[in-house]
Amino acid sequence: MKPARAASLAGLLALATGLATAAQKAKSSPLTSRFARSAKVWKLSARNTSRYAISRVRGIGSAEERRAELDEQFAIRTAEDVAKELGEMKGVLMKAGQMISFIFEALPDEAQDALATLQADAAPMAPSLAASVVEADLGKPPERAFLEWSDLPVAAASIGQVHRATTRDGRDVAVKVQYPGVHEAIESDLDAAEVMYAMFSAMMLKGLDVNGLVDELRSRMREELDYDLEARNVAEFEQRFRGHPWVRIPRLVPDLSTERLLTTEWVDGLSFDEFRRTETTETKQRAAEVIWRFAQNAIHRHGVFNGDPHPGNYKFHHDGSVTFLDFGLVKRWSPGEWELLKPTMDAIIVERDPELLVREMERSHFLRPGHGLDAGLVYEYVSSPYIPYLSDEFTFTREFMRDTLGTIFDIQGPHAPVIEQLNLPPSFVILDRVVWGVSAILGKLEARAPWRAMLLEYTADGPPVTDLGAAEASWVASRPVG
Repeated sequence: MKPARAASLAGLLALATGLATAAQKAKSSPLTSRFARSAKVWKLSARNTSRYAISRVRGIGSAEERRAELDEQFAIRTAEDVAKELGEMKGVLMKAGQMISFIFEALPDEAQDALATLQADAAPMAPSLAASVVEADLGKPPERAFLEWSDLPVAAASIGQVHRATTRDGRDVAVKVQYPGVHEAIESDLDAAEVMYAMFSAMMLKGLDVNGLVDELRSRMREELDYDLEARNVAEFEQRFRGHPWVRIPRLVPDLSTERLLTTEWVDGLSFDEFRRTETTETKQRAAEVIWRFAQNAIHRHGVFNGDPHPGNYKFHHDGSVTFLDFGLVKRWSPGEWELLKPTMDAIIVERDPELLVREMERSHFLRPGHGLDAGLVYEYVSSPYIPYLSDEFTFTREFMRDTLGTIFDIQGPHAPVIEQLNLPPSFVILDRVVWGVSAILGKLEARAPWRAMLLEYTADGPPVTDLGAAEASWVASRPVG
């Protein structure tokens, strides 16, 4: 790994640790004090800054190969340290770590593997704590509320952890239990995020609307804490995609779901890593297209979409179908939101017109009037994540993700004037997360397809151009109107 990439890693980890501030031991609830959480993060930052400095000193006078080896060792040890701490911290900070774990391809594989534990294998809460939530919400302990209950969770993530159980009438179910105290922890994290984004804006992104950005994040995160709302989301998505040839969504068990418990039918399947290791190229290509089409369907046809596309939220199957598990972070287009954003996206992908793009970015508040930027430079920068849709066929790769992120985050490179003037409209925040998340997954699966023509199926009523597209079109035609 090149020294520049190691420095980039240090910056990314510092950015992640700046988003929140927290510690949770496996035997207690999360610390909720902003001061206490901040103190934990500063210790983590100081420890890894010191490690980076030592690595730099040890590399002085060494051959380039030795410096690269030291950089990689630094990246791996730092990732292991951060994964351990974030896994205990939960909340917003852990969510940032989840995204870093599979999007930032500049990291060595071992570092990504360490951070990947944040997707579903973080430090769990004690069995007694999980049981206390079940008893408080269902009025009886797990062993009485369920025929069978596993004390050990099968997955532990940023807001809650999942236990396998059997209902009294014999159904296998997954029960997501929310961490006690996570509401307060997330509020502290979001307060810290507001300060961090304000500093970030003052230093680099002069055009950033900090208040609007944080308000959108705050709204979505508060919704994610409400399992009653997630239960309604699960039921809605299951109904919308019922009978789809390749998309699977577990059914809700409403009588065992509350504001802090979410119970759905149990689904067996492969994890992302198992699927990548064991399945054929053809099956992986099919699953990649399923994930992509699920997102496009939700965004363009339903106006409501899952905003948390990371590998821990999927179960994969041998036929290439995919089960989608988590519907806590869901974005719904408000009236006029997509209509405001779509012309900007069309200027990039359909028209491929730099001058039109700048006008639409001004209209949709990505750029403020009077910026004085060159339209060609703006298009070159803004279109970089959408390169797959600018040609007839494209293969997503990890290298594409690495290079594209390098362009986006290169605040001292040729696109620095654009970066400084850019704003991120609140309505675009979650969509942007979906674009990056899905692209990263497709990169790891090396998905190749006519993405441009496929996108036009959803944005311009184009004809289906793949077998999966044809099967989906047939399914859509068979469903009752309304």
